[in-house]
Amino acid sequence: MSSGVCRRVLRAAGSCPAASSSSSSAGRSWITSPGCRLRCEPRRGLSASGGSGTMNVFNREMKKTQKNWAASLQDGHQYDYLRNEVGSRVADRVYDIARTFPLALDIGGGKSHIAEHLSKDVVERLFLTDVSEKALKQTRRSEIPTHRVLADEEFLPFKENTFDLVVSSLSLHWINDLPGALKQIQQVLKPDGVFIGAMVGGETLYELRCSLQLAETEREGGFSPHVSPYTAVTDLGNLLGRAGFTMLTVDIDDVQVHYPGITEVMTDLQGMGESNCAWNRRSLLHRDAILAAAAIYKEMYGNEDGSIPATFEILYMIGWKPHESQAKPAKRGSASVSFGDLSKISQPTNTNKP
Repeated sequence: MSSGVCRRVLRAAGSCPAASSSSSSAGRSWITSPGCRLRCEPRRGLSASGGSGTMNVFNREMKKTQKNWAASLQDGHQYDYLRNEVGSRVADRVYDIARTFPLALDIGGGKSHIAEHLSKDVVERLFLTDVSEKALKQTRRSEIPTHRVLADEEFLPFKENTFDLVVSSLSLHWINDLPGALKQIQQVLKPDGVFIGAMVGGETLYELRCSLQLAETEREGGFSPHVSPYTAVTDLGNLLGRAGFTMLTVDIDDVQVHYPGITEVMTDLQGMGESNCAWNRRSLLHRDAILAAAAIYKEMYGNEDGSIPATFEILYMIGWKPHESQAKPAKRGSASVSFGDLSKISQPTNTNKP
């Protein structure tokens, strides 16, 4: 599996120096696995309104088991490349806010992939939560004093108005009641506190999903879901608004990782603790279906060098808890200038009267 790690290529969205294994831009640390190349492919988007109801889609106990198993791997660090990259981008967004946060909360932080990119000058004290006890025991060193708490993301054990900052990276997409979780986050924030999060979006792993569906349809006359459902970006802005956040920002990054084949894709997902845990998942995938999916994957999406891409759509969100000091929109009808007058701006004014 180590050979597969060396052949990965991380293609990240945003502005960054090309062909560099380790660099920084605007406070961001770009980290790749040894021997990997970094290429940039900008793609940004804004959120739209949507909606989502409370559903019981995921087996949370199964997800806990998967994360504990992944954290127990001796070579588990080699599967942290995606969490490292996204964690650094979340930290970059924290640095964009010109203030110091006395107390912060990292939800589903696991090994603390965000805090390692932050300094004590920005966050003075941190509470780190995760559903996996083994992941919390492997928390990385940081200059920020950190308190580890074993807790489920769906049930935060904190009082209201406690934290100045709440962050989360790649854990909210496994929550059944996402609207309820966002509401809890809003409640534990102090007034004028900010939430900065990242989660995978609906277009994540579309290559793998399509290949498996076509292969199973061909070999078995039908298909079962093998990739978990994810939140669409069109829903995220509405969910944040319903939770009580203001001054919302939602944007998208596509992170594309290149693998030798479909087996390496699925192996790495297991190593990340990101295997499917939906209740309607099918636990058995026949060998002939896997071989057919591998052939379809390479035929439809393969690169000239024989590798295959796996796309992770990362949704970033920022929301503030309301406070009287925040800027507010003007009242409806309070404008003193009409849009109809804009057409007269370019017309010359004759000030010389006869």
